[in-house]
Amino acid sequence: MMLRYPWLLLLALLIPALLYLRFARRRAPTLKFSDTALLARLPAGWAVAAARLLPVLYGLALLALVVALARPQKGLTESRVRTEAVDIVLLVDVSPSMETPDFSTVTRRLNRLDAAKLVLEKFIQSREHDRLGMIGFSALPYTLAPLTLDHGWLLQRMLQLRPSMLGDRTAIGDAIASAINRLRDSRAKSKVVVLLTDGMNNWGTLSPENAAQAAKALGIKIYTVGASGREARFAMQDAEVDEAALKKIANLTGAMYFRAADLSGLQKIYAQIDRMEKTDMEVEHFTRFQEMAQPWTLGALLLLGLEMLCALTRLGRLP
Repeated sequence: MMLRYPWLLLLALLIPALLYLRFARRRAPTLKFSDTALLARLPAGWAVAAARLLPVLYGLALLALVVALARPQKGLTESRVRTEAVDIVLLVDVSPSMETPDFSTVTRRLNRLDAAKLVLEKFIQSREHDRLGMIGFSALPYTLAPLTLDHGWLLQRMLQLRPSMLGDRTAIGDAIASAINRLRDSRAKSKVVVLLTDGMNNWGTLSPENAAQAAKALGIKIYTVGASGREARFAMQDAEVDEAALKKIANLTGAMYFRAADLSGLQKIYAQIDRMEKTDMEVEHFTRFQEMAQPWTLGALLLLGLEMLCALTRLGRLP
């Protein structure tokens, strides 16, 4: 606790004088005795002892009033976080080839889409202050979640992704166009698309290059990720990743292309994108003061009221 006007505590030096004026200057006694020795031998009653509390009550009330005038305050330290967030749309391929089980953990084998979900979950949880959206695509794009700060809901929506749920073709250009529409009106300091696919564009009305040009015009960066394992029996699926096209999309928009051949590599890729597209945060510390004079004022009034009530009784009328 601190005092706003500590110099007002000097008023407490006047309290002894006020006590003298109120209690020490007695009125002339109403009863006179020629010899008080007889009265001195009489035992003092409880009222005499209690009457001595009146100056104490009065003095404490005045002291409480002085403290209230000095404005005691309690400092409450608070923080305000200001962020310049990043808006990110996650594009996830759900074509039939994403069911290929060529990713694995130590204990189990995963298909490409399940591996992507595992990595995306951690990525989403790391972007606390950013709006994230998600679009699944194959023959056509499907928005699972628009840009949102409700990442728990976004993760629930992600669970609905299934291979082949949107046809057996891959329309990368149309998927990028859908992501652009989600980011078109964004006022974030950075607008980002992260495209994950294991194939090549073989469907749709818009070419990936034209879609990338549109993204570039709007200041949207597109990070591209080619995801497929390198095991021999999946060599045919591995060859389907159109790395040249994915590199071109990324380069046109000022981003990067990444190749993921296993789960560890996929995790490192999204961790690197996370580091590259960091949200700027500024923490402002400030102190808010809570006024504490009211309890002191109430205490002073209660003490003064009690002293005045007692003074109206026999305690204040002793001869």
